[in-house]
Amino acid sequence: MSKQAKASHPIGRAALAITALGVIAVSANLLVSSLRIGYKNIDFTENKVHTLSEGTRGILKELGAPVTIRYYATRTSDYMPEDLKLHMRRVDDLLAEYQNLSNGKLRVEQLDPQPDTDAEDAANLDGIRGQRLDDQNLYFGMAVSCIDSTATIPFIDPSQETMLEYEISKAIAEVSRKEKPVIGLMSGLPIAGNQNPMMMMQGQQGSPPWVFYSQLAQSYEVKDLTMTPEAIDPSLSMLLVFHPAEITPEAEFAIDQYLLQGGTVVACVDPYSVAAQMTGGGNPMMGGGGNPTASTLPTLLPAWGVTMSTQVVGDLNYQTVMNGNRPAVAVLTIPKEGMPQVDNVLTRDLNSLTFFLPGALTKTGGSGVSMNSLVKSSDKAGLVDAMKASQLDPALSRTIKDMKSYDLVMHLKGNFKSAFPKGKPGAEEPKPETPEGEEKKEEKPAHLTEATKEGNVFLISDIDVFFDQFAYRVQRLGGMQMAQPINGNSSLLFNIVDQAASSGHLIGARSRAAIARPFTKIKDIESEFDRDYGQKVEEKQAELTKLEEELMQIAQQRQQNGVVYMTGEVETKYKELTAKKVEAQKELRELEKNLKREKDRISGNATLYNVAFMPLFVILAGFGLFIKRRAATRAR
Repeated sequence: MSKQAKASHPIGRAALAITALGVIAVSANLLVSSLRIGYKNIDFTENKVHTLSEGTRGILKELGAPVTIRYYATRTSDYMPEDLKLHMRRVDDLLAEYQNLSNGKLRVEQLDPQPDTDAEDAANLDGIRGQRLDDQNLYFGMAVSCIDSTATIPFIDPSQETMLEYEISKAIAEVSRKEKPVIGLMSGLPIAGNQNPMMMMQGQQGSPPWVFYSQLAQSYEVKDLTMTPEAIDPSLSMLLVFHPAEITPEAEFAIDQYLLQGGTVVACVDPYSVAAQMTGGGNPMMGGGGNPTASTLPTLLPAWGVTMSTQVVGDLNYQTVMNGNRPAVAVLTIPKEGMPQVDNVLTRDLNSLTFFLPGALTKTGGSGVSMNSLVKSSDKAGLVDAMKASQLDPALSRTIKDMKSYDLVMHLKGNFKSAFPKGKPGAEEPKPETPEGEEKKEEKPAHLTEATKEGNVFLISDIDVFFDQFAYRVQRLGGMQMAQPINGNSSLLFNIVDQAASSGHLIGARSRAAIARPFTKIKDIESEFDRDYGQKVEEKQAELTKLEEELMQIAQQRQQNGVVYMTGEVETKYKELTAKKVEAQKELRELEKNLKREKDRISGNATLYNVAFMPLFVILAGFGLFIKRRAATRAR
């Protein structure tokens, strides 16, 4: 073998090795992508945007019957917008992760609904809404089904990317449950309607159900537990405690034991309820039986680390102007700024809420559970007299002194401790007698003192937010009732109920971080440019406008029969103004070019670092290793 052949031998081996490595990489990629393990990955992104939440993982882990996701996406159309194509690939990856984590219990069917095909017929049957574009229906939605239940996402909107995982997981939880969720109800008001026998004898009709109750009963089985239940079934999806006026210690004990077994309690309390007053408060002949206007949970709230005021919250920033231009300092219109959990799905899509004489929730701590504020007043709020507030006393705003922010809706979550460590109030546990000669055995208490599972409590310091007159625009035509929400009040309640009743894993769920990340550096450069050159640009633009007006004025004065005649000094002035206009336009273009150059420089550097630097690093590392190995070979 020649010296030249020997010298080229290591290079040939390196080339062969690189070729073989490429073939192995491509083959391995094709093999792995065809298997379920192909979607295993390590997520190094900020906020873990490629990782499913623990709530979703819990739902998939508990799947019993198999679930099918029919994923409709028009892929072969030239009219599909680029942003939808890009989002489509992200949805592909997300559904692949769902399928991978389901242990074979979830299957994704990808369908491309072309015109006059079975796939298009299936999309229409599933309620997938086609988007009309250039005389063609473009489909991008999914239907989630299990046995005979189906939930549909008619259109996957890229602008709602952060909510997609929640919507899919919620749909899976809904269709996979075996039967209709059961909600327990303890209410001090006749929200299910009131058929008073005395009124019926007099030929009068009873009060109809509250609108929110009627809507709740359409989707869930609502079980009335009365205000004096002996015990509460822990299998209930959730417990709604609504205006528990004059609640007994025994009833609070039943709630306590339900919560300690991992239950979810939605408690709506109120220091002064206008709805209770309007539905018969203080007048039994009105059918309300003299409903008390105040309600609380006197033993449970302190045990949960919360107190509620007996006065109501007045807010100088969020006060509402009522009919007749009357300011109502204790009727609060809460904007987006009053919902601090920006990524919480319960409040994320709510624009405003209206609270009527709400109580102030204050955290005292000591309960050992996490506490999150979902809705709160502004920092210009204080406590005011409830009676005067109900009468819209205009002088109340001057009585607010110690101003601060108060919680109006809270979410408590964790392993609660019993508010009744000694057991059920008024009942002594029997102590069994021990026969002589036998050792005394330690008996387990008949009640729980600590949680066996993680529980959840949603506290709402106002019940009037869900009253028909304050939450809906109700029209009754004959025997039909039409109700249109006038604010986000009912949506808040149903968001909580849907989250709790669909699956415990969804409680406290948050929206995903967006995969599409804006190039904030460019926006920073534009803002800095506006600060530095904005005034100069405005001055040049004003100069241009003035010059154009002067030129137009000269042209109009010298126009005859559609032809402009200019001579002598007028022509010279016109040319000077035109030259100034050209110069001003040139300076403006130069400023815009400076901005574009800076953008291009930043984009170029980003491209260089992302595309060129890493491959260059790998190449240099490879050459370094090659030289090191060759030196070692020569040494031998």
